[in-house]
Amino acid sequence: MKTKKFQQGFSLLEILVAFSILAFSLGIVLKIFSSSLRTATVAEDYTLAIEIAESLLAKTGTEKKLALGEQAGETDPHFTWQINVIPIALDISPQLPEGLAKRVVQVTVHVQWGDEKQPRSLDLSTLKVLAFTDESTS
Repeated sequence: MKTKKFQQGFSLLEILVAFSILAFSLGIVLKIFSSSLRTATVAEDYTLAIEIAESLLAKTGTEKKLALGEQAGETDPHFTWQINVIPIALDISPQLPEGLAKRVVQVTVHVQWGDEKQPRSLDLSTLKVLAFTDESTS
């Protein structure tokens, strides 16, 4: 009787196909990971920019004297900021106590970061009410 010998192992062609599928799959997985990393970095930068802008808005008028005009600076070499304070005219003077004038100003913080190829920026704005005695009493 003749016994059939069964082939044991894989042929070279099967191994090449398996490695090709593996290489293609790893390429896709690595592309997904690098895209996720890039997205996470951008999200982290946006979060930091929002924290910087909110901090500057909170400091303006409390820690920093509120002055009309622009102020600029940089938090670190990666982020630059600009604060713009402009008056807003509101007709509310009849409701004010005698000798007191109120002034509403708009405070806008512009934070910019990124490189020349892909600059990114963020603007936050708020209104602040300032009270001071009018110019005749000061």
